[in-house]
Amino acid sequence: MKKLILLTLIATSLSCKNSVSDAEKEMKETSKEKTTASLETPFIWEAANLYFLMTDRFNNADPSNDVNFGRDKKTAKLRGFEGGDIKGVTQKIEDGYFSDLGINAIWLTPVVEQIHGGTDEGTGTTYAFHGYWTKDWTALDPNFGTKADLKALVDAAHKKGIRIVLDAVLNHTGPVTAKDPVWPDAWVRTGPTCTYEDYESTVACTLVDNLPDIRTESDEAVELPPQLVQKWKDEGRYDEEIAELDAFFEKTGHPRAPRFYIMKWLADYITDFGIDGYRVDTVKHTEESVWQEFRSISDAAFAEFKANNPEKVLDDNGFYMVGEVYNYGISAEKAFDFGDKKVNYFDKAFNSIINFELKYDAAKQTKEAIFKRYSKVLNGDMQGYGVLNYLSSHDDGSPFDAKRENPYETATILMLTPGAAQVFYGDESARILEVEGTEGDAKLRSNMNWEAIKNDAKTQKILAHWQKLGTFRSEHPAIGAGVHQMITQKPYVFYRSFSKGDFKDLVVVGLDLKAGSKTLKVSSVFEDGTLLHDAYSGQDVAVKNGNVSINSEFSIVMLELKK
Repeated sequence: MKKLILLTLIATSLSCKNSVSDAEKEMKETSKEKTTASLETPFIWEAANLYFLMTDRFNNADPSNDVNFGRDKKTAKLRGFEGGDIKGVTQKIEDGYFSDLGINAIWLTPVVEQIHGGTDEGTGTTYAFHGYWTKDWTALDPNFGTKADLKALVDAAHKKGIRIVLDAVLNHTGPVTAKDPVWPDAWVRTGPTCTYEDYESTVACTLVDNLPDIRTESDEAVELPPQLVQKWKDEGRYDEEIAELDAFFEKTGHPRAPRFYIMKWLADYITDFGIDGYRVDTVKHTEESVWQEFRSISDAAFAEFKANNPEKVLDDNGFYMVGEVYNYGISAEKAFDFGDKKVNYFDKAFNSIINFELKYDAAKQTKEAIFKRYSKVLNGDMQGYGVLNYLSSHDDGSPFDAKRENPYETATILMLTPGAAQVFYGDESARILEVEGTEGDAKLRSNMNWEAIKNDAKTQKILAHWQKLGTFRSEHPAIGAGVHQMITQKPYVFYRSFSKGDFKDLVVVGLDLKAGSKTLKVSSVFEDGTLLHDAYSGQDVAVKNGNVSINSEFSIVMLELKK
């Protein structure tokens, strides 16, 4: 964890003025006290750099596990397993790839055991390479690796100060195939298919045809699915699994209803491996009370892990839960509107919700309009909660800059917008999102372009831009979790301020500047004589007459106190 020499300041939201306001004067007077502290930068989930990768498509470090369960039929293009695995992610963690990118959390698509068969769609078979078609929540899919591999990944990440977020699927099982029989009626419904017209037609239904929906509303005790019982017996672990279930239900007092079995199985990944969070799939398709229950069970599991493994505790952050409420946008703040009902999923459940709105904002609004509004919302009624911003993803068919024509702008907007940032694998290397011959979301899920990163100068230059922004963002929680204030409109210069306890953070950023010599007004933030460092060009500068002057080829300046 890097150390920062940080200036004591007052983190306050200021009205937009070019002149020095009373609040700015107060901040400046505080800075004149020259009180400094050498503190470790705290990890703040609301400002996280979260790298989202598809486990099967990222990096293949173990070709021996590429084919399992007879999954060898010809598939539609990019709809079969490509070989990526947990070991491949660990390899890149240990190589420093994520650290160089400023990533401090990694979200992996589900790694639990998937259905063994495939579905027939379009031009061929589709297998569960994506991880969202669960067969057994208690086992890892051998295509992804083993539990020993997962333990090694979490340990390697934590040594680098990187948190691990797994993907939780509680809403449905995998599709029914010749190899994967449907679960009992007491566990799942197989119809009707959701029409999404209102709350009821979004929750009490199947997402699509042949995707059995878990009866999360039921409190009726159910027996284990016979196919799961037989599977555990064949694998020689039936007695162990039953004993653990008995202990869980005895301890919690929950009914043996379908949702609580799955919550227990998901909680095991917290207590057994020390994962730091869950990204929760298909949130709005399940009763909101379910997520409050899952929060309680997850919190208890995380507390148990910390108590049993004090040497592995990274900090005092609680367990992280970010929800996928499809089409939620930051404009809605805390309430998602079904038309006939509004639901606050933050209430006793989620720390954060994925923000589907930024890609639209980025296409039609100025950076200042985006930054100002997001800062106001997140430091207003949503104080203490967060959003996870993205510009491309695994199931968004209309991402920002789909053709990767302006990856620099993508990086600048995503990494400097208030909130947490979701970097989709290959954003940083302009991995193509339009693959000829693919259907549907397969075009978004090509293999990571490692060869281009290794050999292509243009790709390397793009990656360097993402690395500078990502590193700056990870070292300064003020970027994601702080208060935004514009200093001047032309040239466009702003500052961000953040404080937590004794930790104080202040940065100044200039964007869309001219190459060559440029002058930035910083008198409202830093006093004359203050030594600053431009994290983009690597230059050190001093404040003189309320300004800093920098001569660089770049159009961006990122100022921090010189360490």
